[in-house]
Amino acid sequence: MLRKIIRIDEEKCDGCGACVDACHEGAIVMRQGKAALLRDDYCDGLGACLPACPADAISFEEREALPFDEAAVQAARGRQAPLPCGCPGSHTRLLSREEFAVSAGAPPVLSSELRQWPVQITLAPVNAAFFAGAELLIAADCAAYAHGNFHAEFMRGRVTLIACPKLDATDYREKLAEIFRLHAIRSVMVARMSVPCCGGLEQAVGGALRDCGKRIPGECAVLSTEGAVLERGALRLIADA
Repeated sequence: MLRKIIRIDEEKCDGCGACVDACHEGAIVMRQGKAALLRDDYCDGLGACLPACPADAISFEEREALPFDEAAVQAARGRQAPLPCGCPGSHTRLLSREEFAVSAGAPPVLSSELRQWPVQITLAPVNAAFFAGAELLIAADCAAYAHGNFHAEFMRGRVTLIACPKLDATDYREKLAEIFRLHAIRSVMVARMSVPCCGGLEQAVGGALRDCGKRIPGECAVLSTEGAVLERGALRLIADA
């Protein structure tokens, strides 16, 4: 059908990623440092990304394009319909970390190693700019509570996603495979607990690495409920049963 859709001028684009955050439908991704339209049917043609672009690299054009597919957008974003008001907790952003000032006599405060928001796999958009070139940590919810040095040992220098394979009513494999396909992920670390139900997280990531069609180094650390690192080694690629 002939309809209005965005056009991105690659020469003008400075790679800031502001348009990716502004597009609630996930129609824009970063490719080799430049913004690009992921799929025609993800673009609603309303242009929320236009005022977000500081380089004036986005404009409208009228051309043959697939119609906007809201169901496909929701499926790509974790099969969760957006709240009517727009959930502030799901807006992507990078976090800058500075040392906290400490008052005289107060105990030292350790700085968080969290580099981005959101952290829940179900909330993180597959096309979030922070995935570009990332070292990725995929951790069980409980891991950071069990291991006292979790931020320094596992999160430092990595983009962090968290999940609970027992309580989350979703399968992460498909979404993670899409993240791996869309971005130049440099490595993947899984941090899981030793309890049996946590094996589902390792299986989902291993399956996604197999499905994505790329060779991405993977590692898995298994933590005890007392916080000890019981095992640490290469992550196996998981085939369908």
